[in-house]
Amino acid sequence: MDLSAIRSRIASSEGRLYWRSLGELSDSPQFREYLHREFPEQASEWNDPKGRREFLKLMSASLALAGVGACTRQPQEQIVPYVRQPEDIVPGRPLFYASSVIHAGYAQPVLVESHMGRPTKIEGNPDHPASLGAADSFMQGEILNLYDPDRARTVTNRGEVRTWGQFLTVAQQTLAAQKTQGGAGVRFLTGPITSPSLAEQMSSILAENPQARWHQFDATGTQGFTGAANSRPVYHFDKADIVVSLDADFISSGPGSVRYQRDFAARRRFIDDRKEMNRLYAIESTPTLTGAKADHRLTVKASEVESIARELAAAIGGGAAPAPGASVPRPGAPDVAKWVGAIAKDLQAHRGRSLIVAGEYQPAAVHAVARAMNEALGNAGVTVTYAADVEANPTDRHASVAELTAAMDAGQVQMLIILGGNPVFAAPADINFAEKMGKVGLIAYYSLYVDETAHLAHWNLPASHALESWGDARSFDGTVTLMQPLIAPMYEGRSAHEMLALFTAQADRRGAAIVKDYWSRAYTAGGQWTIKYPDGSTFPNAEAFWRRALHDGFIPGTAVTEGGPATPFGTAPAATPAAPAAPGATPAAAGAAAAPVATPAPAPQAPASHGGLELIFRPDPTIWDGSYANNGWLQELPKPLSKLTWDTSAWISPRLAEERGLHNGDVIEMKYRGRTAKMPVWVMAGHPHQSVTVFFGYGRKMAGRVGNAVEQAQAFNPYLLRTSDAPWFGDGLEISKTGERYLLATTQEHHMMEERVPIRVATLDEYTKDPAVIAHQAHAFPKTLTMYPDYVYDGYKWGMAIDLTSCTGCGACTIACVAENNIPVVGKEQVSKGREMHWIRVDHYFAGDLDHPESYHQPVPCMQCENAPCEVVCPVAATTHSAEGLNDMTYNRCVGTRYCSNNCPYKVRRFNFLLYADWYTTTLEPLRNPDVTVRSRGVMEKCTYCVQRINHARIDAKKEERQIRDGEIVTACQATCPAEAIVFGDLNDPNSRINKVKAQQRNYGVLEDLNTRPRTTYLAAIRNPNPELEPARPAGQTEHH
Repeated sequence: MDLSAIRSRIASSEGRLYWRSLGELSDSPQFREYLHREFPEQASEWNDPKGRREFLKLMSASLALAGVGACTRQPQEQIVPYVRQPEDIVPGRPLFYASSVIHAGYAQPVLVESHMGRPTKIEGNPDHPASLGAADSFMQGEILNLYDPDRARTVTNRGEVRTWGQFLTVAQQTLAAQKTQGGAGVRFLTGPITSPSLAEQMSSILAENPQARWHQFDATGTQGFTGAANSRPVYHFDKADIVVSLDADFISSGPGSVRYQRDFAARRRFIDDRKEMNRLYAIESTPTLTGAKADHRLTVKASEVESIARELAAAIGGGAAPAPGASVPRPGAPDVAKWVGAIAKDLQAHRGRSLIVAGEYQPAAVHAVARAMNEALGNAGVTVTYAADVEANPTDRHASVAELTAAMDAGQVQMLIILGGNPVFAAPADINFAEKMGKVGLIAYYSLYVDETAHLAHWNLPASHALESWGDARSFDGTVTLMQPLIAPMYEGRSAHEMLALFTAQADRRGAAIVKDYWSRAYTAGGQWTIKYPDGSTFPNAEAFWRRALHDGFIPGTAVTEGGPATPFGTAPAATPAAPAAPGATPAAAGAAAAPVATPAPAPQAPASHGGLELIFRPDPTIWDGSYANNGWLQELPKPLSKLTWDTSAWISPRLAEERGLHNGDVIEMKYRGRTAKMPVWVMAGHPHQSVTVFFGYGRKMAGRVGNAVEQAQAFNPYLLRTSDAPWFGDGLEISKTGERYLLATTQEHHMMEERVPIRVATLDEYTKDPAVIAHQAHAFPKTLTMYPDYVYDGYKWGMAIDLTSCTGCGACTIACVAENNIPVVGKEQVSKGREMHWIRVDHYFAGDLDHPESYHQPVPCMQCENAPCEVVCPVAATTHSAEGLNDMTYNRCVGTRYCSNNCPYKVRRFNFLLYADWYTTTLEPLRNPDVTVRSRGVMEKCTYCVQRINHARIDAKKEERQIRDGEIVTACQATCPAEAIVFGDLNDPNSRINKVKAQQRNYGVLEDLNTRPRTTYLAAIRNPNPELEPARPAGQTEHH
């Protein structure tokens, strides 16, 4: 691949050139042959003699659910459905329950669909302020984790099956022996905890053992928050006209990303009646989804962010002096001084309506400077609220686990209780956690899986899944969110509350009693909690309050921004003997490390340099820190920017690739501060030049059948380079080419629309001056010129519109579709052949040069064409036009000719080359949506507009003798979209939202010149650049693809 020739092609193009991959830009003979074939090589052939047997080895939770016993048992405690239903379950109709799942310690509010006692689908809780009904891919993937056959099933001691009672005996004996020393040899290691009732239990245990210590570790633990009073920012993007991101990926990372995405999109959403939108500046060290949505994006090294932040603060009067080297020019980078001046002027013009967001992986100094700027601009209390931390013991988690490791090495730890986190795999490499475990007398590991840490622990204790447990936790804004089980534990797992109860006087206490008792006391005694319902609801007793809280899934008035309490650690209301607490105890007094006190931003110092390249660490976009490695849905979800599946890679810039002679798939050796690791390379447009980004989470040895399916990938483990003193970035990296090649399965070049114009973009100024600028970007076929008579729709006429200005490319819609429509996982080998089965894909387009491109995302489901090319070529009428305008698939008619796929210009049809769905394992049934047919080998499938949901709404409307209401039908992709980019409805209803959206002048259909007349249309992407940083293009200049 000749990158210099690619640059020349971009430079010589008229207008902006849109492209999806470097291969497309190279226009090589190989790539032209690939396009001529239309489908990836081997996407239409099956040449593997090993066949289905080899394929099944790649599957786990999505296919082989053997061993899931009694999976429809109901919990013995009383749970409360989200909506009122008949007393008895109605066969064929689901129940919905409000609950929560935990991600990185924080509650993610969910609404769980349950069929006959079987949880089958997760969406966001529409009433909860942290989600407003949206959900990300991790939240939705938890339903697959629930049914994972590789979960830990029973208590074991050094590999031998034991019981909880046997462990309790050993634990109590060990704990009793430590009582004489105040529990000095006892250590607890957990992830971040936001559960008030769990914090109370921990407080009680540490009060009984004052010399015991509580440590925390989370591989994704941030370093920018101090844990001091009112130090945690809660952002209000819906109130900000100007947003400046200082290496912050608020769209796709962090506990508040779902709500932040919703608020940001709401302020950015452009409608013809209100021609205004926010503006986003992104200063970032690695490409992110936030940077992809930015109107202006400045690429810098991670270590340069602080100096630029200080320079910006000085320009707006934020009181921060520039750091040394702040104005040193960087080769190939835009003029930083010009950038700073333009941003400062924009911020000053929007005082009180702007927002500076510091990256969670940046150091505390950057956060202090960002806060100083927000306060100087009058943003504090308007677009950002600085509130108390909701974690029970906020601390530096990398320092905490390092302290624990030092204590183990010194022989000070006699009993270590680990609650999740898999520290053997994920702990910093420099502390040698696994080696030091050998010096501990008793190690008990409580986890959902038998993983790397379980292999070295003495006792393995199975955890119950969130959908099998009672519990509580707080969301990013502090709102208390409840967790109720939808199914009895499938194995011998216990909840975290029941696990900690083993170390109290009442070891057999159930999780339901622990959580209910805490909140009953909170309601009765009040104390630190002020429970206020917006509708003014009051309750005659604690039982009535508890039922209402379970129904809603959360407790109003508990958010820190609403005056809710700070960290509840050790300050539970009116503790009873059944659940002892230590009122008034502080974390330090209770045996936990005291939270640091907030200090001003340190004086800027020139950073010590180790030379070489800068190495940046980030959690993987789809498997996070490795905890989702055994989830086939998330493994196969294309990563938002690279579109890689089943693998990790080291991102480098095109310039660095040119200098080192590297190409996608080349394996490099990385030497970093005395440590070595190998990684395959991915050339990422827009990546800073002198840095390399790696995504940790891959490289696991004991992840399960799915996580270990790609054996070669186990050699690529970024954790081998990560240290406790520099967990997110550091310099001193040296890379060298090994000469090895590695196949990376990416969907970036799959299903390309050759020489078409699929995406349209305009600036706010261009569109305001001439709304027809969108229509002029492509040819449109006259709607009256057709050889076919128009269909007549006397009833409903369904249609969809997708707003490209709102869409962030997060991929949540893809996972929602997978879960809703029983879409199978096919594995890396099949993906590399172009055989992925996703019904809705999210295409990623670049525009501009290689070093500073713009990015755009476009979800592509079936277009449900009026003049559908697929319908006219099917020889057996397996695909037909319905009375409501849907392109229906009749699976039992399909004979697999694939003519329809060949004739579809949008490439949205998927073919079952193998029997991807296991029809013979009856224990697979709990996961599947019973309203959707499970397809067999040789059958074509595609997006159906969630016809099963349409049918449910039609039946309900018919029973009530009325029409289907606008908004009553919500497709799976629409329901989960955090940005609300998808609108669906009846085109025959003139007052429907879908008609109002399609009436906007930026509405267009992809490939309209083919006269397919798609029902799924798009609202063109609108950007809002600063004229000082991007001069207006000459009038009449058109877009080119």
